[in-house]
Amino acid sequence: MANSNRIVPKLGSIDELLRLSEPEAPNPAAGGIQFIPMDKIRFFKNHPFHLYDGERLTDMANSIESNGVLLPVIIHRIETDENGCDFEMLAGHNRMNAARLIGLEQLPAIVKENLTDEEALMYVVETNVLQRSFSEMLPSEKAKVLSLRYSDMFSQGKRNDIIDELKKLENPQYDREDSTSAPLGHRLKSRDIVAAEYGLSKNTVARLLRIDHLIVELKKRVDDGEFGIYPAVSLSYLPETEQCYVEEILAQTEYKVDMKRADLLRSYSGKLTAEKAESVLSGEATRKPRSKSPAPFKLKHKVYAKYFKPESKAAEVEEIIDKALEMYFSYQRQQSPLPESKEDDHAYEV
Repeated sequence: MANSNRIVPKLGSIDELLRLSEPEAPNPAAGGIQFIPMDKIRFFKNHPFHLYDGERLTDMANSIESNGVLLPVIIHRIETDENGCDFEMLAGHNRMNAARLIGLEQLPAIVKENLTDEEALMYVVETNVLQRSFSEMLPSEKAKVLSLRYSDMFSQGKRNDIIDELKKLENPQYDREDSTSAPLGHRLKSRDIVAAEYGLSKNTVARLLRIDHLIVELKKRVDDGEFGIYPAVSLSYLPETEQCYVEEILAQTEYKVDMKRADLLRSYSGKLTAEKAESVLSGEATRKPRSKSPAPFKLKHKVYAKYFKPESKAAEVEEIIDKALEMYFSYQRQQSPLPESKEDDHAYEV
């Protein structure tokens, strides 16, 4: 195995971005690269994007083993958590997983200080948007991207700065392009604007925004194709506790969520119980009760023609059949007399 502790950050290529005077002695306060133990870095809380696994993760690990970590991760400082972590990952989750596979203990990192929650999420989201096409993302990932863009806290100016930073980190020759988003204003409030940016209809944007209101487990079911966007939108209107009822039932059964059941569940929003959710998902709530009336009986034509003329009226036929049945059952009773009573039996014995 190659040297498992080899780390080769692109120090020389990002001096201007990181404001490093000497790569050998970076100034952490100025945003320079630091080498951070991985056991001090936790994943971003509720990370909304799927990470590499299988062959893709192995390929990245092999690349790091051969070439080192060429691109520093981006982390931000947090209050030390219960696991002793002082930092949270913003950009580099896959690199950290791959580095662990080959036994590395630390990563070159750019440490961000005093970020707001919204700014931290921007780094996570925009990193993934730059790495992948929006159209290739899973529904829950698209939902998270759009949710951030549509947030009241969203800052277009801050987003542009982060995108420029990420692009320049990968390509030191990158120059900021003329932004076409400037006329849109400091904050994006229009669904039409967001839709235009990602090539979606505003109705699609609205539906994807609702997906972000689902609990994590239900989002995964949407991503896995267990049910579609439209039923997912209806489920998103349930409070979190009621969504948990639905998830628990789905996890224990083979019930399916279709549009009819999802809409019915939504109609109980705010008052849905586990029992009612079970009834809806099982189909019991919409199952029609069995009729107590006997099934209709049709007289075959050859039987009808045997006893009645074609011009016979329905009322006459019905009356004749009624009388015939009465005579038949009267005859049957006469042929099968009732059993003797106990009193008669006693008299016979005496």
